[in-house]
Amino acid sequence: MNEQKKQGKSYQTVYQQFRKEDLILRDYLALDRTVVANERTFLAYIRTALAFFVSGVTFIHFFGEIVFEILGWTFVPLGAITFIIGWRRFWQVKQSLSLGRSASPAEWLDR
Repeated sequence: MNEQKKQGKSYQTVYQQFRKEDLILRDYLALDRTVVANERTFLAYIRTALAFFVSGVTFIHFFGEIVFEILGWTFVPLGAITFIIGWRRFWQVKQSLSLGRSASPAEWLDR
C-alpha cells in the first residue's frame, strides 16, 4: 500500500480499473510505458510550441523587414495553437487510460 501512495495519482487511477490478481508484471510495465509515452509526447508538443513562439518573437524583434515581421506574427499564434492541441491530446489520452479504454487518435479529434 505504501508503494501506491508514493506513486502519482495518474498511475493509481490507471491501475484501479484492474483487480490486483489479474495483473502481472508485464501489464504493470505496459501501463507505465503508455503513461510515460503520453507525457513524453506532451513535452514534445511544449518544445515545438516554444520553438514557434520564440522564433516568432525573434523575427518580430530583430528583423526590420516586413516579410520577417509577418512571419513572426504567424509563428507566435502558431506556437499557442500547438500548445493547446498538445494539452488537449495529452488530457484526452490520460482520461482514456484512466477509464480503461483505448481510443484511436481519430476518435480523440472528433471530440
